[in-house]
Amino acid sequence: MTITRSLTGLALAAALISITPVAAQAATGPAGEGTTAAESATQRTIQWGVKYAPGRKAKTHGSLTVSGEDHADIPAAATSRVSGKVYDLTRGSSCGWAVFRLTYRTADGNLPFKHRSVVDCSYGTPKSFTFTQRDLYQLELKVCSEAKAAKPSLNCLYAGTWKVLYVAK
Repeated sequence: MTITRSLTGLALAAALISITPVAAQAATGPAGEGTTAAESATQRTIQWGVKYAPGRKAKTHGSLTVSGEDHADIPAAATSRVSGKVYDLTRGSSCGWAVFRLTYRTADGNLPFKHRSVVDCSYGTPKSFTFTQRDLYQLELKVCSEAKAAKPSLNCLYAGTWKVLYVAK
């Protein structure tokens, strides 16, 4: 009798698990359909925690706020705002760099990217930053510690891996 109850309970649990995704999809609509005006007007904030440079010589943290996400063939956020702080954790001649790779959608449907970098060379005093990007498709971050310069080095840009902070859905 206990075996029958256990099997009945397992069958009911399996039925509920298989029904839940179908009910959720019915409530939100199938993927790929356009969003309602209320959904496109919503704003979403993503906090990205502390990210360190190799050797923990620099760090950064902040947030990304996206609004008006477009779920067309190539999704993108209509407007996005990136803000945060970058810290130099060395007492020497190096600086802390937060380098962002912003991939955005153009009117003709291409997905080019550009780099945005923020540098802090003052040990103990973080540098705040804020910038915006229209039609953002993907946001990636790399944190480096190197000498002060007009732009990050090729080693900073191309060695190691980018940390993905956001991809439009």
